[in-house]
Amino acid sequence: MGSEQIDQSLKLFIVMSRAYRAINENVNKLIQTYGVNPTEFAVLELLYHKGDQPLQQIGGKILLASGSITYVVDKLEQKGLLKRVACPNDRRVTFAQITDKGKVFIENIFPDHEKHIHSLMSELTTEEKGTAIELLKKLGLSISNDKIGGL
Repeated sequence: MGSEQIDQSLKLFIVMSRAYRAINENVNKLIQTYGVNPTEFAVLELLYHKGDQPLQQIGGKILLASGSITYVVDKLEQKGLLKRVACPNDRRVTFAQITDKGKVFIENIFPDHEKHIHSLMSELTTEEKGTAIELLKKLGLSISNDKIGGL
């Protein structure tokens, strides 16, 4: 493996990281104007689009440490945007469920959120977006936990 290839891999990593950070910071600023933080928004969006979720599984679906989920769910419950619901056939499981108020909240802000993300991505053509999606999926799927530290 030549140093040119290694340099290119490092450059790709840096460019992807910087692009992700720029996009994410921009989107997070908009989310905060809605009166929720990005994590609260992610939980509400998950519940709205995927239905009730076991509290224990939310963290993995929105990439958040499980210890933080209780705090986020508490905050959203205080705002009346979600509620906890006991699983009828397993007392150990509690689901987060979006409330009617939470549904109205998401329905009011999501169209602007989608348009904003679309405008951020408008630098790329439809074909370029398709190519980027394919390449990033290929890269992401090729990486497994056994590659950590072991090459």
